[in-house]
Amino acid sequence: MNHAHSARPPAGIAIPPRKPRRIIAVANQKGGVGKTTTAINLATALAAVRRRVLVVDLDPQGNASTGFGIAHAERTTSSYDVLMGEAALAEAVVESAVPGLYVLPSVIDLTGAEVELAQAPRREYRLRDALAGAVGGYDYVIIDCPPALGLLTVNALVAADSLLVPLQCEFFALEGLSKLLGTVERVRQNLNPSLDIQGVVLTMYDKRNNLSYQVADDVRRHMGRVVYDTVIPRNIRVSEAPSHGKPVLLYDVKCAGAQAYIHLAGEMLRRDRRALGP
Repeated sequence: MNHAHSARPPAGIAIPPRKPRRIIAVANQKGGVGKTTTAINLATALAAVRRRVLVVDLDPQGNASTGFGIAHAERTTSSYDVLMGEAALAEAVVESAVPGLYVLPSVIDLTGAEVELAQAPRREYRLRDALAGAVGGYDYVIIDCPPALGLLTVNALVAADSLLVPLQCEFFALEGLSKLLGTVERVRQNLNPSLDIQGVVLTMYDKRNNLSYQVADDVRRHMGRVVYDTVIPRNIRVSEAPSHGKPVLLYDVKCAGAQAYIHLAGEMLRRDRRALGP
């Protein structure tokens, strides 16, 4: 499949000059919690209901790009180039196999961005500046953050309207969440006062496991209504899909994991309708 520059929105089609309805950072400093899986499949589910979606891969591992089947050879321009001011967003965005879904891919060079940006002007605002005025054709921008609370994640939180936190149903889930929420509070106070909590989504839920139930109950008690009703189950088809370069909704739409992400997208859209209006 040739993603590269067939990729960009077709020439001659006017893109309305408006903000996306939501710019959402998907973040958790803990690895292995289903963060990238959630970014990929939530974005796909939103595109499936005819929302125009941009996924920004801000993780140097580039797993979101790989999960959409975008080969390393096709990532000639990437989120690294955009952050460093060496390319405009439109030059780097490529088309995925999902209609209406576009990806700003990542490359391993992004690992060096933390150091390179440390002394750069407006270092926390690089992503916001790159997105400003260039994302009006999208209904949703989903930013997949690295599993760390460094400068890349701060860039995502400064650019975003809201934060979505995938939280694995495990014993130390709430401990990690408190660190992330502390970072969010600092970003609100100093860099982005309008940053909101989009929600917390419980991942890797195993209904046969009493611990999953206890963790879910604990999180809901502590966090209240920001926790989504939809939970994402442990599901082998979700784990297999990235190795085929496909979101699970394209790999096996009938499996429990795919259905859960469809329900999550529906719940998000209902929340956004109440918050933002039709």
